Amino acid sequence: QIQLVESGGGLAQVGGSLSLNCEVFGRTFNRYRNTVGWFRQAPGKEREFVAAITWERGTTFYADSVKGRFTISRDNAKLTVDLQMNSVKPEDAAIYFCETGRNDMSTMIDSEYDYWGQGPQVTVSS
Repeated sequence: QIQLVESGGGLAQVGGSLSLNCEVFGRTFNRYRNTVGWFRQAPGKEREFVAAITWERGTTFYADSVKGRFTISRDNAKLTVDLQMNSVKPEDAAIYFCETGRNDMSTMIDSEYDYWGQGPQVTVSS
């Protein structure tokens, strides 16, 4: 069993920055076989891919909508994944979910992931 505990989020001004943190718990988390991703869901919309990182090589993936603004990174010692959000836009407001699954899944598809956290709220004000 794997547990993901997110922190961070809150309120950001348009053009400002915010960071999210995800801590991974569980002996079944395999550093050589797992990918950790961030998805988000706004009211009335489907959950959408934001970014992901493969744990072993640190290969990163980004949605076009956040490329160049968001950065995903991992800390191997702490088993944490951060999502640094810069140049925040109103459309970035959503609940953000940290998720993990095997490397051989389709990284950008939510249903491919096996575990996810509760999801911190990100609010953007103008």
